[in-house]
Amino acid sequence: MTPIQPWLNGPLENRGGKLYFDGVSAEELAEAFDTPLYVTSESRIRDNYRNLHKALTRNYEKIRVYYAAKANSNLSVLKTLETEGAYLDAVSPGEVFMALTTGFTPERILFTGTSVRNDELKFLADSDITVNADSLSQLDRLLKIKVPEVLSVRVNPEIGAGHHDHCITAGENTKFGLWESDAVNAYKKAKDSGVERFGIHMHVGSGVLDVDPFVLALDKLLSVAKRVHDEAGVSFEFVDMGGGIGVPYKPEDKPVDLVAFSEKVLSLFKNRVEEYDLGEPFFCVEPGRYLVCDASILLTRVNTVKVTPFKRFVGVDAGFNTLVRPTMYGSHHHVLVASKLDSPEEETYDVAGPVCESGDLLARDRRLPNVDEGDLLAVLNAGAYGYAMSSQYNARPRAAEVMVKDGKCAVIRKRETLDDLLSGQRVAE
Repeated sequence: MTPIQPWLNGPLENRGGKLYFDGVSAEELAEAFDTPLYVTSESRIRDNYRNLHKALTRNYEKIRVYYAAKANSNLSVLKTLETEGAYLDAVSPGEVFMALTTGFTPERILFTGTSVRNDELKFLADSDITVNADSLSQLDRLLKIKVPEVLSVRVNPEIGAGHHDHCITAGENTKFGLWESDAVNAYKKAKDSGVERFGIHMHVGSGVLDVDPFVLALDKLLSVAKRVHDEAGVSFEFVDMGGGIGVPYKPEDKPVDLVAFSEKVLSLFKNRVEEYDLGEPFFCVEPGRYLVCDASILLTRVNTVKVTPFKRFVGVDAGFNTLVRPTMYGSHHHVLVASKLDSPEEETYDVAGPVCESGDLLARDRRLPNVDEGDLLAVLNAGAYGYAMSSQYNARPRAAEVMVKDGKCAVIRKRETLDDLLSGQRVAE
């Protein structure tokens, strides 16, 4: 009997028991480009962006969707979203540089960095990038370099949420943002210094599947905006709710209902903006994971099947140097045997990588069909914080990346070689 396959959606297809991704055979991709291999569906990125933008604009016209580039900063991913009309949220000068390289104009980029160096602030000022001030120190140093035409302040709304403690970006224990009293002083100082246009920003965390934390935090942010408006005489060009919209990784996870999300968030937004006399600012969101996570899979080849008295291990050629999320966050990624989609799940395995660490496991206690050496596995939902967080740990070259669309494919990042491990290094005399 064919197993239930709830993962079959969008670009993922079962063709005669074999996995296809946006019309391309997973096995053929692995044969052509080797493994480990990240494969990204251009169509899925576009669909995700359009679905979110449509859901938001049905309740409010002045919408900006800033893509959080830290999730996946591949140039082809950035260009895909640039052509869709997305804005971009950057957290480093490097992301700003890559965004400019792929066609984003300065007015479509928002920088939200923390612990920012003076030379980085100068690069941002010289590039006319709008900055979210994360501290009074950062603001003071920026104003000494150049008084920008437009400035935003990142406010800590005191309400945080996220799929892991490391992903919560608001509340009393986080390093991010200014508390209310400091935020008011920041706007006063910026206005007195000659800044003419303003935004206000927050971020509650990452991987949030419940709309309520967004609503509560946005309510707090808008109350701060009212105080700033009243005490500093500042009007806001935009209000940025930040990112954090989650995606379902586990079978029991429910996706965010975008229609309900838009209605709840924007209903509050419109009511408070009118009540507080804040004009008609743009409403901004900063999705990263939501736009790219399910647009990529990671293909990895089985090289070892090891049976101990306690475990069955499937050894593959991708480890936490390739995908660190399971080790770093305890994250769940669904795993498929790419040529055995119609086979029953008969054994329980741990999927282990080649890194010399006991924690190098991509999956624990997973029911899979009988796995043989040489089989190809597909790790799903790998587009967000997959390649972006990969490394050369254990002196292993990083994987290649391929983009697919409608049965066609193209390399968008070449596989590193052993020679690349030497790049930039020299032996001291």
